[in-house]
Amino acid sequence: MKAIVDLCVVPLGVGVSVSEYVVACERVVTEAGLKSQLHAYGTNIEGEWDAVFAAIKKCHETVHAMGAPRISTVIKVGTRMDRDQTMDDKVRSVRSKLKAP
Repeated sequence: MKAIVDLCVVPLGVGVSVSEYVVACERVVTEAGLKSQLHAYGTNIEGEWDAVFAAIKKCHETVHAMGAPRISTVIKVGTRMDRDQTMDDKVRSVRSKLKAP
């Protein structure tokens, strides 16, 4: 089953800046071969359910290994069974409706 996920991993107890942890998670997602789009407060990821959630687990393992004692993560997941849909499809649909009168 394919999934589109909005992921926000927040390491706690590591100070104010978390960009090095975001970089580490982005590398995990890229190395997993998943398509992703970084945004200001997280990352959108698309792929097969098991691969996406394996990458999320690896992000947690990586961030803990970097010294974060706690992690708070927000995950939003969407799946469809009626047809394949990508992140690009969803954005394109909204943008085309914005252009309509």
